Amino acid sequence: MIDPIRIVVIDDHPLFRGGVVRSLAETGGFDIVGEGGSAEEALELVARHLPDMVLLDISMPGGGIAAAGRIGAGFPAVTIVMLTVSEADEDVLAALKAGARGYVLKGVGAEELVAILRDIASGGAYVSPSLAARILSTMQERAARPIAAEAQPADLSRREEDILRLVGCGMSNKEVARELDLQEKTVKHYMTNILQKLQVRNRVEAAIAARRRGLLP
Repeated sequence: MIDPIRIVVIDDHPLFRGGVVRSLAETGGFDIVGEGGSAEEALELVARHLPDMVLLDISMPGGGIAAAGRIGAGFPAVTIVMLTVSEADEDVLAALKAGARGYVLKGVGAEELVAILRDIASGGAYVSPSLAARILSTMQERAARPIAAEAQPADLSRREEDILRLVGCGMSNKEVARELDLQEKTVKHYMTNILQKLQVRNRVEAAIAARRRGLLP
């Protein structure tokens, strides 16, 4: 039996938060270990329960992006997902820079949210489709100047290039492991090294780096 995903849900609107908690609990695949309505409560609950994942709103007391940054720095094993109404480019980019692995708009249905969170928990990443194309374009433009100024590109091993290529094609860690006949935890270890070598914060930026290196068609 697959262990449930232990999750903390943070949103300062109790009615909406209650609906999310109820939807996740009813699937049987999530264990809601805490819920709150502010950045401080998010940090307190993450420190107390060390969940697999924390779901954060952006517009809440203390700020969801600020909370994401502090959680990412203090609890790197906790997967951060933003669930928000904000479609502003700067919010998406700031959330990804803070370490979020998912950016989901609140219009999403319950079943789709469950599927997205399960995929992220398996090593994937997600940005709502209505935002993804323009955010990738913005990140490419911003990344082009500092990358071009580097004397030499980061030196990746052949295996790391293979993994980066598959991640750039949108595969989760589990799918990469299956494709390359590796353990999922081994792929996670490689991804940590790849992110450090490329000096990027998340899988979206890693995919951009893969394309720049000619690893993607």
